[in-house]
Amino acid sequence: MKLSFAKRMSYIKASEIREILKVTEQEDVISFAGGLPAPELFPIDEINEINQIVLKDAGTKALQYTTTEGYVPLREWIAKRMNERLGTVLDKDNILITHGSQQGLDLSGKVFLDEGDIVVCESPIYLAAISAFKAYGCHFIEIPTDEHGMVMDVLEDVLSRTENIKLIYVIPTFQNPTGKTWSLDRRRKLAKLSSKYGVAVIEDNPYGELRFEGESLPSVKSFDTVGNILCTGSFSKIFCPGFRIGWIAGDKDIIRKYVLVKQSMDLQCNTIAQMTIAEYLKRYDIDKHIGKIVAVYKRRRDIALECMERYFPDTVKFTRPEGGLFTWVELPEGISAREILERCLERKIAFVPGASFFPNGNKENTFRINYSNMPEDRIRKGLHTLGEVVKEYISRSE
Repeated sequence: MKLSFAKRMSYIKASEIREILKVTEQEDVISFAGGLPAPELFPIDEINEINQIVLKDAGTKALQYTTTEGYVPLREWIAKRMNERLGTVLDKDNILITHGSQQGLDLSGKVFLDEGDIVVCESPIYLAAISAFKAYGCHFIEIPTDEHGMVMDVLEDVLSRTENIKLIYVIPTFQNPTGKTWSLDRRRKLAKLSSKYGVAVIEDNPYGELRFEGESLPSVKSFDTVGNILCTGSFSKIFCPGFRIGWIAGDKDIIRKYVLVKQSMDLQCNTIAQMTIAEYLKRYDIDKHIGKIVAVYKRRRDIALECMERYFPDTVKFTRPEGGLFTWVELPEGISAREILERCLERKIAFVPGASFFPNGNKENTFRINYSNMPEDRIRKGLHTLGEVVKEYISRSE
């Protein structure tokens, strides 16, 4: 007998990044595909030490269920960190621990979206957010971006004339996939528009601590006067992703709704992982650790940009991020990044074509480059080869 599946299954497609990462598991592949941290920077010895301390001092608690909201000392640390770094005014009850910031996006879909509702987002935008929201049967309106972020005049025009907009999803700092960072004025303006039109904003901030240069900016949430804005964050990029510990922060009444839907999903996040991270934060200097990460990633970004300037044709454009994990490449019109990827894979080079980052498609001449995961020599070799493939493809297309 043929089974009948939920309608939402028709909205869910395989992640292009995850499919490409299957190829990159081969050791001889130079991968610019996933947003993977550098594994040599994981604090393995310290985590081993902390795990033993947690199990010895509080093993029965660490291996037991905990509250859905999450481990209190960890939530307190997150609230304090956000207040100091992002200009927010939060306490532990504004914080819900999630399985990475990705779960925060999925929970947002459950809390806010009905079938046929509209999500407004940057164009392009993080493809796993597209997948998370699309599962709830929503539609997307893409807002163009420039070097200062989302274009606010276009956003306000859309908000003023469009019904059923439930969410605005943005990554204002070191955006995925472009690496762009919003200006202070754009952040302030988004908060005003959210208040004026009564639309929730999900401000995703997994990369904000990874700044190489320039001044840190307050979050959009810091300008929130009515409680419409929620922020996601994660330990994946500043500590290690395997713990799958992140958070969502917002108005306490809204967070209580998130708690309800999380209870129906998985009850809680991993107790021992939360306690291990909290104990690490108490015993070690996380800023010193982040400083090591930033130094390595800045060097790799510099090498990547230098290689792209040297080896890519002059007709190819790319962003110059002040931090984060990615640069965004734009090929001449009519050039297919997917076809270039096919040729690169034959030469053991991988990246993510850009079309998947546009909810409504039709942008085949773009792709994303990650520079955080590969060592310097492989970045040079990989981008040299990629540049050769791009030059060859463009010359044959002329």
